[in-house]
Amino acid sequence: MLPQELPIAFFDSGLGGISVLRETVRLLPQERYLYYGDSLHAPYGVKTADEVLALCRTAVCHLLEQGVKALVIACNTATSVAIRPLRQAYPGLIIIGTEPAIKPAAERFPGGHILVMATPMTLQEKKFRSLQQQYGAQAEIVPVACGGLMEFVEQGILRGEAVERYLYDKLEPYLKVPIDAVVLGCTHYPFLSGAIRKVVGRRPAIMDGSAGIAMQLRRKLAERGLLAPDAQTGSVRFENSLDEPEILELSQALFDYQDATP
Repeated sequence: MLPQELPIAFFDSGLGGISVLRETVRLLPQERYLYYGDSLHAPYGVKTADEVLALCRTAVCHLLEQGVKALVIACNTATSVAIRPLRQAYPGLIIIGTEPAIKPAAERFPGGHILVMATPMTLQEKKFRSLQQQYGAQAEIVPVACGGLMEFVEQGILRGEAVERYLYDKLEPYLKVPIDAVVLGCTHYPFLSGAIRKVVGRRPAIMDGSAGIAMQLRRKLAERGLLAPDAQTGSVRFENSLDEPEILELSQALFDYQDATP
């Protein structure tokens, strides 16, 4: 197989990274994709940095054994902890990470009031604090720790009373002043955009970084001449550390999911 024909690997602590995968497939439909979710060990956002790094190393070794031309770490927590060590360990591999879309939100709403929903670990990491400090002069950046929210997606619960009650309890205290944007700082959260919209109302923009990640990946592949030929038939294959038919079925269902966000 030619290098251009090798798959692009996506890795996430569970199923959230499928939101990034979907955006990338829309941009690069001719590519072959291998998605690996570590649902057996999810969530990463409540683990120590050392635990997360060890899990990332194991998952990446598994993916590289299968032959890939690029790796997308489709998890903000894993990116914060592991992207630098992984780039040092594999200097010849294209490795793209994720981060909360604070920069585009601050640029779009200068002087605005921006909520950033993320896991507790993401909000504690140096990367988030750096972004908050860098763009805090342009807009008010308000972190909202959402421990337990990604688990709804892992169970396939994207709407309904339970998830809406959770979101109301988390977000209602911040809605007493006008909100310009809600940044989804975990790749699981875009699947909950409809439920989030019901809580925050029509005014705030709901933003995530999936499109930017997809465009960065395309740029890096093009620089190295690794874009798949247009004539190639694209494909998506799912793997999961749980290795159960139900989790693979849910992976496909999330990939196909159309959220009728009001």
